[in-house]
Parts: sequence; structure tokens; C-alpha cells
Amino acid sequence: MSEFEDLRKRLGEVSALASTAGILEWDQQTHMPAGGAANRAAQLEVLSKITHELSVSSKTETLLAAAEKAADGLDPDSDDAAFVRVARRDFDHASKLPTELVAEIAKVTTLAHEAWAEARAASNYSKFAPCLENIVDLVRQVADHLGHSGERYDALLDQYEPGMKAADVRAMFDAIKPTSVALVKAIVERGPDAVDDSILKRDFDEAKQEAFGEAVIKELGFDFERGRQDRAVHPFCSSFTSGDVRITTRFDKNFLPMALFGTIHETGHALYEQGVARRYDGNTLGGGTSLGVHESQSRLWENLVGRSRPFWKHFYSSLQSTFPESLSDVDAERFYRAVNKVEPSLIRVEADEVTYNLHILLRFEMETDLLEGRLSVKDAPAAWNAKMQEYFGLTPPDDAQGILQDVHWSMGSLGYFPTYSLGNIISAQLFTQAQSDLGDLSGQIERGEFAPLLGWLRENIHQWGRKYTATELLQRITGKALDTAPYLQYLSAKYGDIYGL
Repeated sequence: MSEFEDLRKRLGEVSALASTAGILEWDQQTHMPAGGAANRAAQLEVLSKITHELSVSSKTETLLAAAEKAADGLDPDSDDAAFVRVARRDFDHASKLPTELVAEIAKVTTLAHEAWAEARAASNYSKFAPCLENIVDLVRQVADHLGHSGERYDALLDQYEPGMKAADVRAMFDAIKPTSVALVKAIVERGPDAVDDSILKRDFDEAKQEAFGEAVIKELGFDFERGRQDRAVHPFCSSFTSGDVRITTRFDKNFLPMALFGTIHETGHALYEQGVARRYDGNTLGGGTSLGVHESQSRLWENLVGRSRPFWKHFYSSLQSTFPESLSDVDAERFYRAVNKVEPSLIRVEADEVTYNLHILLRFEMETDLLEGRLSVKDAPAAWNAKMQEYFGLTPPDDAQGILQDVHWSMGSLGYFPTYSLGNIISAQLFTQAQSDLGDLSGQIERGEFAPLLGWLRENIHQWGRKYTATELLQRITGKALDTAPYLQYLSAKYGDIYGL
């Protein structure tokens, strides 16, 4: 019907502008010289202003109302009905925010990224603190404009995981914490030498790491005809359409897991985006349905596949031949155990699966305190270090390994972090179902047959884009809402085996 096509055309223009801004943001983090930051901030400010004005204009509202009228009586499961439903949610959300605020955030966060990168390199929080002060103030304004029932975090989390609230996050942590804490305690009692990971800290040439990582993700299904990989200070994935999906990674020649698992993690995001139905390109239904579901894909490929024994039975001989000097005395089982060593650590993206969620809990607590004024930006490093000591028994030796390690706050992404833990839970729920549906999934992975799993994910999740909510997807696929049991069973079984518990 013309009403749907008219709205699609209008929102396609909004999408094109947003993608243009995304390309500029990608360029800033990968290739732009530092001297271009001020001009890039001005460019993104203007683009954000135009995009927002177009998305909330009276013409857009009129077209949306006409499409809603035309959709009345349609099968709610149809593409047209879903398109209108999602477009309404986006419009209502965007229309609550003043254009000036949206543009200001684009400018401030562009400059903040450069300040963060400089501060991290110098391990000097004071270089970034003024930007964070500004960002926290702007994000508070966003929350207040969007509306909430007393806790700003609810409004911000809803941007990433629609419908989820801070109380749900606390309930999630309450559900997984007892098993996780007991597991950590049992592992610690085995002693620090129960698993040796020193082999991961030998010399690994960066160029060889890069070549090996790209060979792995190509085998997993990443399409280099529709994607590319570059280097960045902090790994990320950017998608402009299903035909243009870009990932980044970073390297440490004396720590193999940094690039290897960072690459696989971002590939999980990229496989999702490359798998969205082509008919949704430039459409409101394009992209992932929520950040929790998105993170489930990255965590599934990184951990349930990439850190599994079958995975390394398949890939280890290739890795060993790539680094014969460093791995000639190491067999596949020893390597598998090394990449799964459980040990409190400073850096979130390199944390083991058992302690990882504590890193997220720390950030969630910090964000809620910052937003509600219980914690000042000035005092944040001390609070961070105190929580690291409380949860991990560690105190960061410097800001780079402490409060400056993540890029998200420079992007204004307060409210994002809980989706990592949510992704962990969803990943296990989905993987358990995939094992049931596919049969010998472990055998397929060991033989290097990744197409069945990727095909299952494409059929059940990727192709649908934003058509179904996270809860609807889980119900359709597993017959249940969010369920922590598969995740806790996975952790207990895997690490019980590794540590002989």
C-alpha cells in the first residue's frame, strides 16, 4: 500500500543520514588524524540535527498516522504491521528529545572520544573528567525528557533493551550471583596453579595474529565481501546495511587472547548484522532488535564456541603452525584450559566467563550512582578502585587499567553495560536450544562445520532484524522468556570439568 511505501521512503532518508553519521564515527575511530576532531564534531552535530528534525517532523508524523490507519486489521505478524509498530516506538522516543540536545550530544561525545583516547594513553583521568562531567549532565537530561518513574537508569536502559528496568537488572544479578560466587570460591580453593595461562603471554607476532584471526572468522561465516576489519583503541562493530558491516580489533604481541577473542566477539555482532534480511536494508526493521540479543551473538561465538574444547580441537593445529616457536611445547588441551583460566582480573574485555559479570555489576552500580548524584565525576576513580578491591581483591595500578579502560562513557552510552550480562544469559539459552535442534553440535564444531549453527541463528534470529522483540524471539525459539538456568548450568558444567569440581 502507498501509505507504507511513503513512510518507508521517509524513514529511509532518516536511515541514510544516520548511516552517513555512522561512517564518520567509524572513520574517527579507525583512520581520522587527531587534528580532525573539532571539524568532525561540527559535522556530526549538523548531521544529528538534520536527522532528528527529519525523524520528528510533522510530515513524518502525518505519514506515520496514515500508515497506522492502513495497518489496522493487518496480521500483527506481517512485515507491514511490524514496520509501523517499530516506527511508532522510534518516533515517540525521538519526539521527546529536543533537537538541540541531540545535536549537542553528538558534538560533545565526538570530542570526548578523542579526550578519552588521549587520557587512556597517558593513564590520566583528569584529561577526560571534564568531558565525562558534561556527558553525565547531558545523559541526565535525556533520561528526564524520556521520562521515568524515579530512576533515570530506567529511561536510559530502555534505549538499549526496550522495556527493561534497573530493577530487572538487579534481579538478574541476584539470580546469577550465588552460583557464580560459589564457583569462584571453589576454583580459588584449587590454587592459582591449577590452570597455567603463562603460555598465552609469550611472543606472538601481530601480523600473524591478524592473519590467523581473519582466517578463523572467515571460516565462521564472516563475509569479507560485505565487511572488513580494522584496528581501533577499543574493539567495536559498525553496521550501515547488511552489505556493509565493519569490525575492529586491537593487538598485544605478548597476550594472544586480546585480539583473538576480541575479533571473534565482534564477528558475532557482525554475523548478526550480515544476516538481517536484505528487504530490511535502510528500513526501520533493519539492525538488531536489542543490545541484549546483539551481545548474545557476540558472547555465543566468543565463549560458547570460541572458548570450547571442540573449537580448539579443530583450530589448534593451525594456530600451532602459525606460532611454532611459542606453542611447539603446548598441546590443544593445555591451550584450551589456558584460555579458560578463571582468575580475578583488571580488564573487562579479557575477563574469564565466571568473573565477567562482576565487571558489569561494577559498572552498573557506578552508572546509577553517577546519574543520581550519589557519586561525583571527580570521585569516580576512587570509587572504581574501591569496587575493584571489593569484587576482585585487586586495585588498578593506573587509570588506563581502571576507570579509563572502556570507551562507552565517552560515547554517552550510560545504560549499555547490563546488556553484556543479559547477552551471556541469552547466549546459553539459545545455544542449548541449538544443541537440541541440530543434534551433534559439538561434533560439527570439532569438524569445522560452522554453517549449521550459523544457519540456525540466521533462521531464528538474524533474518528478523527488529521485527520481534527480545522476549518474543526467546518465546518463539525456546518457548520460554529469559531463563538463567541454561547459563548457570553451562558455567557449572564447563568449569567443573576444567577444575575437577
